[in-house]
Amino acid sequence: MTADAPVAPEETDVVVVGAGQAGLSVAWHLRRLGLVPGTDAVVLDRGPAPGGAWQFRWEALRLDDAHKVDDLPGMRDLGLSFATADGTRPARDVVREYYDRYERAFDLRVRRPTTVSRVREAGDGRLLVETDRGALLTRALVNASGTWARPFRPSFPGAADFRGVQVSTPHYRAAEDFSGLRVLVVGGGTSAVGFLHELEGVAAETIWVTRRPVRFVDDPGAGIAAVNRADEAARAGRPLPSISSGTGLPATERNLAAVERGLLVARPPFTAIEPHGVRWADGSFSPVDAIIWATGFRPELTHLAPLGLREPEGGLKVERGRSVRDPRVFLAGYGPQASTIGANRAGRTVARQVVDHLRAPVAA
Repeated sequence: MTADAPVAPEETDVVVVGAGQAGLSVAWHLRRLGLVPGTDAVVLDRGPAPGGAWQFRWEALRLDDAHKVDDLPGMRDLGLSFATADGTRPARDVVREYYDRYERAFDLRVRRPTTVSRVREAGDGRLLVETDRGALLTRALVNASGTWARPFRPSFPGAADFRGVQVSTPHYRAAEDFSGLRVLVVGGGTSAVGFLHELEGVAAETIWVTRRPVRFVDDPGAGIAAVNRADEAARAGRPLPSISSGTGLPATERNLAAVERGLLVARPPFTAIEPHGVRWADGSFSPVDAIIWATGFRPELTHLAPLGLREPEGGLKVERGRSVRDPRVFLAGYGPQASTIGANRAGRTVARQVVDHLRAPVAA
């Protein structure tokens, strides 16, 4: 073979893209169902270390009632549980450590850092997964790439002319970066609330903007209803709704006290962004030095574009974690599975379907 000869793609039964909560859950169940990690089932992760998206979160974030992580399947057999983890340590460090121990204990052989550029037809009934470290031929693909790399930022007139700082959730590092600044936080989820808590007493001023009125609730049923709405959207191929908009925010003592003192009191959206602040619907103006966009995320699916899975409505039609348009493609952590507990349940459901798919006779 000459130095310029192309390298033949590696062949495997299933490729799992992503080693966060959903990807590791699927990998664990595939192993339990008899697939050999690293040979029959190859897990690819673009992160430099274990921990999924958690490894990139800001230092001050802790595991608490607002930011929970459910245990992975089999984790308690290792004597590990997030329920008893040290809540004083940064969440990113705890999750990274626990996931690392988990991957090694179950020999999941995650390949990192590996970035998947695209997935396309191989021409023989299989899929070709192209990465920055070579290509793989696979009979099935589980996409568990999550959303962290695709923060959503709504469009507002004048945003490009703003002279201050603009960051999205993945780029927030510490409250000290905004010391003495007038900070506008946009978004109605737990990340936005966390930023406001951290900025209190550090920023010169904070303004909170949400698209919908804020509800602080203590209702487990709200989460179930929100997951059901996400499942309905996924089955119909519509864009996925925000989970937090359907569940409300946790009515913790800390949050309720912050409402009382005026920290967690949201305003309706502004109408335009100007170089040094924002203009409100009544024509008034608020000077702003920085805008933090905590406005959610979109599923990271660009590498699947060559397969043409999108519906006219804009989403992917997915039933029980499986693409309706292409039964070789499974989506873990998508739609109703986006929460950590949903991702865990999806791991078992998706893994069983993958194995059934691999066992099915190949059409002539």
